[in-house]
Amino acid sequence: MSPWLRRPKYGTMQRREMPAGLWAKCPRCKNLIYQKELERNLQVCPRCSYHHRLSSTERIAITLDEGSFTEFDASLTSVDPLGFAGYPEKLDEARRKTGRPEAAIAGAGAIDGFRTVVTALDFFFMGGSMGSVVGEKVARATERAVEERLPLITFSASGGARMQEGALSLMQLAKTSAAVARLHAERLPYISVMCDPTTGGVTASFASLGDVILAEPGALIGFAGRRVIEQTIGRRLPDRFQTAEFCLEHGLIDMIVPREQLRTRLAQLLQFFGARRVALEPTG
Repeated sequence: MSPWLRRPKYGTMQRREMPAGLWAKCPRCKNLIYQKELERNLQVCPRCSYHHRLSSTERIAITLDEGSFTEFDASLTSVDPLGFAGYPEKLDEARRKTGRPEAAIAGAGAIDGFRTVVTALDFFFMGGSMGSVVGEKVARATERAVEERLPLITFSASGGARMQEGALSLMQLAKTSAAVARLHAERLPYISVMCDPTTGGVTASFASLGDVILAEPGALIGFAGRRVIEQTIGRRLPDRFQTAEFCLEHGLIDMIVPREQLRTRLAQLLQFFGARRVALEPTG
């Protein structure tokens, strides 16, 4: 046999493995996207505009003025109040996965110089579920907004109440709603931003109580799941049911804002509501 026929298919060079993390696949259009291009585009698909989910820290980073954020209650962490089997292990896994102690981050910062209190839920931490600590963080942030006479902005991304904490989790619906009621009584503005997904007890409490309710395009927004509702009412729901677009058409939300426009729109709303503006620190 000719020596040429015995040569490896790729010559003497070994095949190089593709490094992990260079590409991401869009769930909607199925195209491969260069990861750095996706990051430059704020995790929005440049081909079909699908809004990929953000972590709470990513949300804070792209929304607030650089260096302006100060976190509240960072040391608050969940325990296992009911002795629920496997719950401590799930918490440990979520903390390793996200690098965060809990599914919510709260603090104060500025958007285009306008001071505001902000909370953001992280769907990557146990589905952004609202347990006692998440509810406590949201409530404390709301109370801090009242004390400091600041607006409140919440970014919701949650599958609902945290079942491992039972009734203690459900109590957070009342706690957070009562805190928002005190904010309203003080005539301080509250802007709620519903991200994908905003469901269950979070939708049924503070996320739906904003003076202005915004949503990102295509976000899933609702309380019970589609299958549960269809089985209950005995008929098929529209294909676009529980999307941000469907909710806008039916008056549940006020506005759909693409991610690249969200920071600007929030600054406009803060200015409209008369938020205090602080001088920006010079950079460089």
